[in-house]
Parts: sequence; structure tokens; C-alpha cells
Amino acid sequence: MCKKWVENCSRSDLKDKTPDHLNKYHRLCARHFEPNLITKTSPFRTVLKDNAIPTIFDNPSLKRSNNETENMDAPEAKKSKADSQSEPAKDNSEATTKEISESKNGDGVDRSPQVIDEETLNKEYLKSLFDVVVMMGTQNIPLHGHSDKEPRSKSFTPSNFQALLEYRINAGDEFLRKKFEGSPVNLEYCSSTQLQQMLEVIENCVREELMAEVKEGRFFSLVVDNLVEIGGESRLPLFIRFVDKTNWLREEFVGFLPFEGDVEAITKRLIGEVTEKCGLDMQYCRGQAYLCSGVSAMKVKAVVARIAELHPLAVLTPCSSCSLNICLANTMTFTGVHLVMSTLKKLDVFFSKSPLLQNQLESAISIYYQGNEEKANVLKGACYSKWTEQHDTFEVAVDLLESLLLCMDSIHDNEDHKWSDEVAHNAFVISEALADFEFVMTLVVLKNTLSFSRAFGKNLQGQTNEVFFASSSLTAVLHSLNEVYENIEVYHEFWFEEAVNLAAALEIPVKVPRLYFRKRPTSGEEIQPEIYYKEQVTLPVVSHAIKELSDLFSENHLKALKSLSLVPAIMGQLKFNTAEETSVDIYKDDLLNPDTFPAELHCWKIKWKHGTKDVVLPSTIYETLQLSDVKFFPNVCALLKVLYNLPVFALTNDKCSTAKQRLTAYLEDTPVHHRNKSMALFYINCAIKHDLDSMVEKYLKMYPDSEPSENRD
Repeated sequence: MCKKWVENCSRSDLKDKTPDHLNKYHRLCARHFEPNLITKTSPFRTVLKDNAIPTIFDNPSLKRSNNETENMDAPEAKKSKADSQSEPAKDNSEATTKEISESKNGDGVDRSPQVIDEETLNKEYLKSLFDVVVMMGTQNIPLHGHSDKEPRSKSFTPSNFQALLEYRINAGDEFLRKKFEGSPVNLEYCSSTQLQQMLEVIENCVREELMAEVKEGRFFSLVVDNLVEIGGESRLPLFIRFVDKTNWLREEFVGFLPFEGDVEAITKRLIGEVTEKCGLDMQYCRGQAYLCSGVSAMKVKAVVARIAELHPLAVLTPCSSCSLNICLANTMTFTGVHLVMSTLKKLDVFFSKSPLLQNQLESAISIYYQGNEEKANVLKGACYSKWTEQHDTFEVAVDLLESLLLCMDSIHDNEDHKWSDEVAHNAFVISEALADFEFVMTLVVLKNTLSFSRAFGKNLQGQTNEVFFASSSLTAVLHSLNEVYENIEVYHEFWFEEAVNLAAALEIPVKVPRLYFRKRPTSGEEIQPEIYYKEQVTLPVVSHAIKELSDLFSENHLKALKSLSLVPAIMGQLKFNTAEETSVDIYKDDLLNPDTFPAELHCWKIKWKHGTKDVVLPSTIYETLQLSDVKFFPNVCALLKVLYNLPVFALTNDKCSTAKQRLTAYLEDTPVHHRNKSMALFYINCAIKHDLDSMVEKYLKMYPDSEPSENRD
């Protein structure tokens, strides 16, 4: 191709030059090509078809234009220009006239722009690129265009990133313009390799900014959220909890963890993410929580258990953002439980789409509870309070079941053509699930089994004193569940009867799930529904609840919760008769001076028992840490900060708990094929101040040999 270009331009002096030399030192204007050979133009960029050959010249005998084919810095080009001075081309004259007019004012004073060295130009060019990427990330603008998955339409729908760079050049970015107006015509503004390198640099900068305060406070906890699909892979969102320098409990998003491989591989990857990318030390990790559901929850729980083996003080706790009963149900992998939980999620999404759908449900509630207006009002109120995520979700679901089925059937029938086809179809799918006896039976079992942990879980999300006293009530909860397990025949009989009566009211046939017969060959004996549901639902649900509660509230976790007696208000409730020395023994290495802790603790009790009459005692860890004289009790202060990191404590400052909300918004607003793990990190942490100069320096340090690559479209 290069030889053909040289031949058409009648440049015999360039015949021996390599294609790389020609591409680097010589240029040819787009006007020498037929219009049908040009696929894209802009003020500074021209993209040619792969088979483009120059055929248009002002002087047919010469077939070249001096100024447009020569680079003045090349020795060969200088010689060629001297030889051709006798026959200057028209384009050369025009360019010279334009240059003179731009460089001189009316008074003849030289106004030519100052020459910018290559290093400065490259830095400013990179700065412009970083500025655009950061802006796109914080505004959640996908990098790629809508047609990137369809190659045949790529030519007329460029990537969003390339389009914004071109717009920036047109708007007057001189550094971008200077970088590209003298470059090969097919040079991309930013290659995919360079863009990926930039994304990695910005990720590192964001993490460094986030982790600065974590490192200052040393201690932290890990929270793993539900599995999501990012970049064609299943990944786990990872959050870090820590106490900042103002003593607020914060939760920050630090990235997505690839969810592939066995438990050992994921564990190693998670620890690597925390230690290498975030720069934290796992020996200071004091808590773990996960919000996964279904099959993925089993693997994540195994990962968490493995980390607890390596770091015993990284105790597993429930997460304050999820009610305990929902957490327990989400970790169950049984078919019936999965049916119930997935249907509840569908209901939540369904009614959030339009207030008219909510009104339809309220009308159905009024019909079924005509004689009990008080109960109807309670249920209507519950429908506006995220009832599918509460401690009493399963109780409310049982009370609403008849109204829900009536509402779904009414919407699906769509007799007055009020609803769209999509809404009517979704209502049909939900009604089919609600009218399945497996759903009814599992819902009743979940309601009755988790009723024993409902009050306990509610207290865990309550005030600090409620969390403290909840730790003492766990024994009673486990005792009740063990009693159910030991007398499972009796309890199952009552629960099965309740489910049968509810199904009869809804005209739902009592039967064994169809899937059961598909999995097992015909044995000649027909299994009774009551026996099937005892073995497949009641027994597994009860045993799982017992085991999961025991795992969530290990000995170390309970000791940590008992250490909350250091909070003055809880001390007062206990009449200052506490024994923290035993419970805080697991954290003795976290204290500034463990030897003086007993004496310091004694002084701490005396201070609040005798020195603060008619004073309201601080009731939370945050209030206690804000005291001006807490600095005189360094061990107590250090211990309270360690405890505060545990995921079981609620995030009380709205400004410190936006990360999870922004992650949810990103996943809801961004189509799967447009999601990018780096761009998600920028969007979720949009409040971070971005220093473009430091990004450029870091980029040049990480990729010193990186240069814009020449690619043909």
C-alpha cells in the first residue's frame, strides 16, 4: 500500500523508505482521495477505507503536493522541499498565506503561538483524556456506543468516549488538537489498550483516596454484597467498613471481586484485593458479613469461614442493612424457599413501577378485609414500607396472600384494558407462583420457624442497648428452635394444617411438586404431601435456621457484643455491675496499653457512677467517642472503635451510607452490556476529589513506554 502511494505521488526519493518511516514522517492531504474512499471526517481527523489510494492531484505530471506530503523535521523531506521550490503547489501557497495571517497582527507584530515541548504536550493530552474518562464515570455515561456489539453499524455510531474527545477538540482543546493534527490520519484518539491502562490508574487513585483514612484508623470490616454481572463475568461487590477520623462509621465501595474458581481461589483473590489493591493489613480485619443469596451464598460463606480460620478476630456477623430473618432465608438453597424469595422480589419490583398498581392492591385488601378495617389499614400501611425486606415479611405475606392473588388475577384478566401487555404478563407469572401449594407451604413454614428469631433480629437493628441485650437472648432463641426440631412431627402437623386451610381458601390443590416426580423414577408408591413437605421443607428449614444462627453468633462475636457494656448508658442500666475484663480479652492486642486496662476501666466506671449526676449518659458508641475527655481513657477509646467496625452496627449518618445506594442505582440504570467495573467504581465514589495531574504522573510512572497506537478502523 505504501509503495503504491509513493508511486502515485511520484516520490522516487521515498521508494526505499520503510512503511513505519513513511507513516511517521510523511503526510498526505485527504483531498487527494476520492470522496467514496473516506469513511469519517472531522476538523482534525480523517479515516480512510483500507484500500484507499490517492488519485487526485493539481498537477497530473507531478502528482504530489509538497507541503502536504513532507514533514519538515525529516532530513529527506527538507532536501525534497529545496528541490521543488521552483514549482510551488497551490495548496502550499494557501497554507503559507494562512500561517502568515495567523501569526501576525495588523501592526506587523509577530503573534505566532509559543512552541510547546513534546513532554508538556503529552502530559496535557493525557490530562484531557483523564478528564473525559472521570466525567463519564461520575455521570454514568457508558464508554461504548449503542452499536458496539454490531460491527456493521459501528461506522456511523462511534463509541461515546471517542465522540466526546472529538467534541472536546471542536470546542477548543488546543492540546488535543495539537496532538492529533500532525499525527497519522488513522491514529485513534485513544486506543483500547491505553484506555484500559487509564482506567486502572484512576481505580488506583480512587482506592488510595478511600483507604487513606482506613489506614489511619487501622481497623476495618469486610462486607460482600449480592452477586452481579459486570463485563460478562459474575462478580461480588466488596465494601469496607471503618471508623473515620470524626468517629463516624462509614461504608465505602472498593471494587468487584471475580467469582470464579473454588473456595480457596476466591479466598486468595479476596485477600489479595484487600492487601494488594487496597493496601490494608488483614490482621486488622475485625468483622465480616455477606448478603448473598441462594447457591452463591454457600460458596461465599465457605470463603468467609476460611478467612475466619486465617484471621480469627475477623468474626462473621449479620449485616445491619438486611433484617436477620431475610438473611436467614436468603442463605437457604431449598427449592421451595427459592420460590418464595424470588417471588417476593418480583412483587417488590412489580408494585414499584406505578402507583396505579399499588392502588389495585389496596382495593383487593379492602375487599378481603371488609369486616376488619383496622387490619386492612395495617396491611395497606405495610405495602408502603418495603414489606418484602422487613423482620415480619413472612407474617405479612401470609396475611396478604389472598389479596395479592386477587390483585394479580385482576390485572392479568385486564378486562378494561387498563394495563399494558408486559404488566399483564408479569402479573400472570406472579399469580402462577402464588397459586402453587409448594409456595404456600414453604411460606407458612418460614413464617412459623423464623417467628422465634423475629424479636431477636429486630433488636439487633435497634439502639445500642438493644443490641447489647439481644446478645443475651440468643440462647433462648436457639433453645426454642431446638425444641421445634426435637418435636418436628407435632409442629409440622400444625403447620401443614395451616397451609392446607390457606390453600383451600384460595382454591389451590394440595399436591407434591411436579419436579419431584421428574427427578425420581416411578416406584409404585405415591408419597403423601404431608410426608414430602416434612422431609423437603419443614425439617431442612428448621435445621438450617439453627445452624446459621450458631455460625453468625460465634463465641467471639458474642464476647464483642457483651463489650458494649463500656457504653455509659448501658453501664447505668446494669447498675455499673459489669465484668468487661473477660469479654474484651480477645481484643487485648488491640489496646494501646493492655496492662493498665483494668485500672483504666475502674476509673471509667467511677467517672460515670459518681461524677455525672443529673447528666444524660451517652447511649451510643459514637456519642461516647465524641466526649472531650475520652482521650484520657485511651484503652476504652481504642476498644470502642474496634467494636464499632463490626457490620452488625447500623450506619447512622446518611452521608456515610450512600455507597450501597449508588451501587443499586448503577445496576438498575445501566444495561448489562454497558457495565464496566472501573466506571462503576468512579460513579459510586463520585464524591472523591480527582487530581488529574497526579493521575497523569502515576500513568507515566506505571506505563513509561506507552504511546498512542496507530489503528485503522
